This record gives sequence, structure tokens and C-alpha cells, in this order.
Amino acid sequence: MNSGLSIIWAPALPWAVIAALAAAAAVVVALALLRGAKGALLRAAFLSVLLLALANPSLVNEVRQPLEDIALVLVDESASQSVGRRPEQTAEAVAHIEDRLEALGDTQVRVVRSGQGAGGQLEDGTRLFATLERELANVPRGQVSGVIVVSDGRVHDAPESLAALGIDAPLHLLRSGESEEGDRRLVLDSVPSYGIVGRQLTMTLKVEDLPGDLDARAGAPRLARLTLRRDGGAPEEIMVPVGEEQEVSFELDRRGPSVLELEVEAGPQELSLLNNRAAVVVNGVRERLRVLLVSGEPHAGERAWRSLLKSDPSVDLVHFTILRPPEKQDGTPIRELSLIAFPTRELFSVKLDEFDLIVFDRYRRRGVLPRIYLDNIAQYVESGGALLEAVGPTFSTPLSLFRTPLGRILPGVPTGQNIEQGFTPRVTDIGLRHPVTAGLPGAGDTAAGEDPSWGRWFRQIEVTPQRGVVAMSGVGDRPLLILDRFGEGRVGQLMSDHIWLWARGFEGGGPQAELMRRTAHWLMKEPDLEEEDLRATITDGRLMIERRSLSAEAVAVEITAPSGETGELLLRPGEDGRATASAPADELGLYRVSDGRHTALAASGAVNPLEFADLRATGEVLAPLAEESGGAVVTLAGAGLPELRKVKAGRDRHGRGWIGLQGSNSYVVTGVDQVPLISPLLFLLLALGALGFAWLREGK
Repeated sequence: MNSGLSIIWAPALPWAVIAALAAAAAVVVALALLRGAKGALLRAAFLSVLLLALANPSLVNEVRQPLEDIALVLVDESASQSVGRRPEQTAEAVAHIEDRLEALGDTQVRVVRSGQGAGGQLEDGTRLFATLERELANVPRGQVSGVIVVSDGRVHDAPESLAALGIDAPLHLLRSGESEEGDRRLVLDSVPSYGIVGRQLTMTLKVEDLPGDLDARAGAPRLARLTLRRDGGAPEEIMVPVGEEQEVSFELDRRGPSVLELEVEAGPQELSLLNNRAAVVVNGVRERLRVLLVSGEPHAGERAWRSLLKSDPSVDLVHFTILRPPEKQDGTPIRELSLIAFPTRELFSVKLDEFDLIVFDRYRRRGVLPRIYLDNIAQYVESGGALLEAVGPTFSTPLSLFRTPLGRILPGVPTGQNIEQGFTPRVTDIGLRHPVTAGLPGAGDTAAGEDPSWGRWFRQIEVTPQRGVVAMSGVGDRPLLILDRFGEGRVGQLMSDHIWLWARGFEGGGPQAELMRRTAHWLMKEPDLEEEDLRATITDGRLMIERRSLSAEAVAVEITAPSGETGELLLRPGEDGRATASAPADELGLYRVSDGRHTALAASGAVNPLEFADLRATGEVLAPLAEESGGAVVTLAGAGLPELRKVKAGRDRHGRGWIGLQGSNSYVVTGVDQVPLISPLLFLLLALGALGFAWLREGK
């Protein structure tokens, strides 16, 4: 407890009126003095007492309660603080500060921690001063006697001046880390965000040894081994120069996002391998999808195929139609049956590999395409191409494509029977799990015995499946749609030529466009339509895992966190072939999920966070703020732990082996005593006395 005396004024009239009266009184007294009037000084005294009474001064005595000083200890717990001995140095420094501040007395210690967990590891680096501003909003800034920052000094939101914080107190940095540190890091300068599938892309990167080029100083070869992985696949190793920009080429092999992981080997000096790794997400897009449609003869469904493929703006369609019916055998050479010679050699030999999909619609053998061209198509599929056959009645005859070199890649073997009756196509049990046929609109609930709401077809060619997945069935559960993988490529067979009835809306129609779109894109290896696939994403701090499979068995996946810690999670599949689960994602970096066959990657936070850009400890970032406030930068590894002192305003705030906190001298008023300086009786006596003496003086 202490007290403070002061004088306050409570004028009976406005100050402007009192000032006017004082001026008038001064004029009257001055005139009296100039005329030499007796009693002028006594009248001046009377007027002065009158003006003082109107001003009404009072003596105020405040009863004050001193307030504790507040010392803020800002502890950096971002990812860079986990390097080397920094965690131990930080813990020792915080314990030392708390102990010394407690010994000072009259000081409240507030330890504020910033950067804990994935939530504090923001994409734009360590945000210590954002945390400090939030804490200052909860304390009276006049009581703050100092801010002590315990950090490696890598702060990414340091202000230009402490004036924005609104405090007049020293800022000290106790810097963790070693005195001289070196590190190797991988810097990505230029990375494409998207690229065309099958084309070469280039990224620019640099391997740096900090500080300076350590390899060059040591006279060692200036090369480092760089490892590149695409979507968790097999590693590719290349040697890159240290300290120089290097272009690295790569190629996307599929559409959609691909994750490229890059890792450079450890350098001569290494703080951490965290910044030796980087990840890039590149979206693969197809320039154009080239489709070759071969129609064996004009029929009602031919236009439906053409309209479907031409409606997709990303498709370049080449349509080859055979108009010559077999019964017109007049001896005219085949090369003379068209006005313009059709480039069969260019299409089926020279440029065959440029097509993404080949569709045979009711094609029959008639000598237009020699066996060598059909063999080229079989090799094209085996090497990674795609073939779809929509069969017609002749598939059951010797004119069938199955009797050609294509027979070895077709999954359905004709029995020789054509079924001519009405039937409603159905999705099979395994088709309910296949992405091509799962969730087709109008398919009905098979488990509940609900029939599809689709229109009927009236022809089905009977086959015996020898390979592949029967996704749809027709008459008597006979195979209607077969999807198969052959070699590196894919084959689809539709055992009817009546799908065009859906396009015409017969009996309500059906999802012709959706079914054919999915089939075509599955054949062309659309990532979203893979029947065996594993996906991982991070949403709201959780790792979301989705596995698609034709198998209905539960599968355990292995999760590898960015820190290298592993764990397992059981996925139970649903009726549509999807199995989903989630797990906490509280680390920053890349998560790897594997089911033994497939690997999926998911990035938590920034893929290449600023936090890991430079892991060396430094005092240069906060040194200007410390100097501005009179604070100090202390390196814990060199100078050790400093002592703490309380200093007065205007005195030095740090010295050899010590740092200071400025006493705030803050208080709260708990009581006020107010006594008028002039009581009414005293005023009356003084006024009458001065006036009486003036009359006596003037009366002589």
C-alpha cells in the first residue's frame, strides 16, 4: 500500500467565465495602480481570493495498491525446435527463467507456448508473434515488464517494429541450437502444377550445403545422390551438382494427381533430413483422347455410338464404316469400293499406337482388314492399349473376330447361339462392386430383390467367359458385359447390339451414355474408375482412407506417419466395393498408406513447408527488435543461462551475464480522500479581511 497526493479543481463556473473575470479584475487592479489609488493591492488580494474560491481547489489523497509486473515467456515449440539438442536447451532455459523470476518477487510469470502439434505448424512457418499478440490481448499492457523468447530464432512473422505491440518493455531472445551449424537442404525453384500424360516435364531444383558450399571447400566432388519416386513406386536415382540449379525431367503415366517424392542424401554437415526431402503434386491431363471406331455394317446402333463419342469434347474420333454388304460379290476390287482410298495401313499399322481406344461395332471378317492388321491390334492391346467390342449376330459364326488373331485377347468364347428374346440387363453381384457398373441410376436394389427400371433389349449373343469380370448379365444370367485385363492393356466385350434402345428411350430407356462413358474411360485407365485402388486424403486434421476392391474381405492397411512411426488400420468394405476408415493426422508432412499391393500418399499441411526451409538457428531475425527495445540475444550453447534482474526506466536492460525486466510501477487505486483547500468560512474571513483593510486604507 502507498499513497499519492494531488490537487484537483472543481470550478463553480466554467473556466472561460473565470478567465474572463480574472482578466477584468486584472484590468481594474492595473488601473487602480496606475492612478495610485490607496488599497489597490488589498483589492487585488480580495479579487484573487474570490477567483480562487470560484476555482474550488481540493487536495486529493489516493490510496494505491501496487500491481505485479507481468513477464511473458514465449516458448517456440515448432518443428524446427525438435532438431538436435534444442528440446533439452529449451526445457532448461524455461525452468531457469521460471525459477529466477519467482525469486524476484512481485512478478507474475506467464509461459506461452507456440507451435504445438500439427495445428500450430502453419504453412507459412513459425508464427510466434501472432501467439504473442493473442496473449497481450488478455493482459494490461502497462504491466508488461519484458518478453523473453526461447527459440531457435527462425521466426516468420516478426514485425518491423515493436510499436505495433503497444508495450514499452525489453524483448530478449534466448537462442537454442549450436553456435555454428551446417545443413544440407533441397530447394525446389520451379515445379509444374500440371502436365500432359506421356510428355516430358521438367522441374528446377538445387541442392545447397549451408553455410556455403562445403563440398567445394573440402575439395570433394560436388555431386549428391537424388532419389525420385512417383506415387510411392520404385525409386529412380540421379546425381546432381551441389550448389547449382539442375533440371530434372520426369513423365506422368496417368491422369489425375501424382505425388513425386524427392530426397537427397545427407551432406557433410547435417542438422536434420527433414529439409532433404520434398514432395510435389502434379496433375496429369490428357491432351486429347483419340478413339478409332470401326463399324462392320450400317445399323440402328451405329449412330448411337458415333453420337456418344462425338459428344465428348475431349475425344478425337476416327470412324471407319464398312458399307459393302457380303452378298454383293461383283468382282470389284476392295481398293476401288470408296471414292477416297481409306488409309488402313496408316491407321492399323503406322499410327495404331496413337489411339487410346479402338471400338469394333458389329464387325465381321470380310477381307477389308488383313490378319496382320488384326494381329497388330492384339499386340497393341497387350502393350497397353484398349479394345472394346460390341458384338452382333455374326460373332457366333465363322466370320467372328474370335476366329482371327484377336481371339487370343477376347475374354468371351462364342457358343454359336444367338438368343432373340426380350430381357432386362442386370448388374451382377461383382458388378455392384466394379466402378464401371456400381451405382448406375435405375439399377435397383439387388439385395432387396428390386428389379432394374431399365428398358428391355431383344438380342444377346451367348458366350462362355474364359477370363475377366462379368459386370452385367442378361438372359438366364448369361454374360452381357465382360471387362478384362490382358497384358498391359484392357479389353471389354458387350454381348449385344441393342444398347441403342436405351439411347432412344424405349420402355423408359436406360443409362446408355453413362455406362458406355464409364466403360470407355475404364478401358483407357481412368484413375477414378480403377477397381483395385487405394486413396488417401487429409481433411480437418484426419487421414481419410478409401480402398476400392472387387473382394469383399476386410483388409488391414499400414499407415506410415511423416516421422516414420507406423500403425495399422482395418478397412471393412461396403456393398459398392468401397472400404473407408479414418485416423488422426497430427503431424506435418507426407503420410504413406499401403495395403501390400497399392500405396497412397497424403500431405498434411504444406507439402514443402516454410518451417523446414532453413533449420539453422539464427539471432539475425529478432536482433533488430531486441536492440530497439534494449534487449539482448543470448546463445544458450555459448553464453549459458543468464541471470535476471529488475531495472528502472531509463537504465540499461541487459549486461554481461544478465538480462533485465523493467519495473512497470503499475498500481490500482483502492480509495480516495478529498479535502477542499479553501473552506467557506476561511474564504469568508479572507475576503472580508481583504475588503476591510482596503476600506481602511482608502479612508485615511
